[in-house]
Amino acid sequence: MAVIYYEAVPVAHLGAQGEVTLVYDPSWLARAGAFPVSLTMPLSGEPFGSSRVVPWLANLLPEAHLTELGLQLKVSPQDVVGMLMRLGRDTAGAFSFGEARRSGNNFRIVPDGAALERIIEELPERPFLVGEHGVSMSLAGVQDKLPVYMANGEKIAIPIDGTPSTHILKPDIRRLAGSVQNEAFCMTLARLCGLAVADVTTGRVGKRSYLLVTRYDRVSDQLGIVRRVHQEDFCQLLGLLPSAKYERSGLGAARGANLTAMFRALANLVSPAERLALLDGVIFNVLIGNSDSHAKNYSVVVGAGGTARLAPLYDLMCAAVYRNVDQALPQSIGSRTNANELHGEDWRTLATSVDMSAASTMARVREMSEAIEAHLTTAAATVEAMPAGPHDVIAKSIRAIQKRCRRIMRQL
Repeated sequence: MAVIYYEAVPVAHLGAQGEVTLVYDPSWLARAGAFPVSLTMPLSGEPFGSSRVVPWLANLLPEAHLTELGLQLKVSPQDVVGMLMRLGRDTAGAFSFGEARRSGNNFRIVPDGAALERIIEELPERPFLVGEHGVSMSLAGVQDKLPVYMANGEKIAIPIDGTPSTHILKPDIRRLAGSVQNEAFCMTLARLCGLAVADVTTGRVGKRSYLLVTRYDRVSDQLGIVRRVHQEDFCQLLGLLPSAKYERSGLGAARGANLTAMFRALANLVSPAERLALLDGVIFNVLIGNSDSHAKNYSVVVGAGGTARLAPLYDLMCAAVYRNVDQALPQSIGSRTNANELHGEDWRTLATSVDMSAASTMARVREMSEAIEAHLTTAAATVEAMPAGPHDVIAKSIRAIQKRCRRIMRQL
């Protein structure tokens, strides 16, 4: 059996004879402050079958580079448990797979900018620094990125031996000019609008710029030891594989995550009150032209006993400035998948489908649009002062967002 750990404590055991199963360790069930690996698998002595376990596990793996990772690790990319046993000592959320973490904070400092630039350039061929001694980490998603540890609050380091990363480094995307400043701008704008959002800054090494995102699923204790906080994304909450993160994934009964299901899962598994924060996130993403706000880009933070709340927002970007990016909404609103066609009736339909007030929803669209327009200039100045400096994508984003907000307000 493969073991799942929280720090050095065994949490659950995975079995893979016939089907993948998960059973909690008795010592974890007896532990004060224990929490479930997933809200869909509450603390219990009974085993959970593959229909619940496999989607939860699969969403911890990267969606890109699985073939390359499998070749280097000598594990089939289809072997989800095998991949996590080799790659999963630092994943999203609280758990490590295969081995407990070594005590203390263990890391190797990246010596200089040239070394960091080299790591960034090699990420497509060596995702997550696979094969490097002591390094075993995984992040979901399709973009090249690297979990890092900030040593002494300022030096970028690579965590080893199961030490949790504290930040996520996201290099510039060459096919999306100014992606770093674009995301920093949208994240900053969200914070100025009063939304809970992960902290970000930018950086530059040589010819490459990068976004540095502070992980909200990490905290430091009184001794400075980094500890993990549990989270899971909405594909995990809905029991869906990563390929179903968009509503248009699949056909008929196999279609992917939709907003009605996401809101209901939040109400049933977390709290009906948290729907207001999710609604704000959905509205904000529509207004900034973020066409990639799929189900894996919303998460919940899980605490002791399975208490939970909606996680801060992340992966916010104005996709409307890129002609080579699909502009369709990841989840329909009412009957629409084109944000430019949204009218008041579509917002009212959404509200009704998730048992929320249509009038309050309409009012929130107006309030969010006004807040966004009021804070565009401040957000731009904040990002331009960050280490990576300005980029003309910010001015383009401002124009696109203003156009989107005003159009939706006219059609409300």
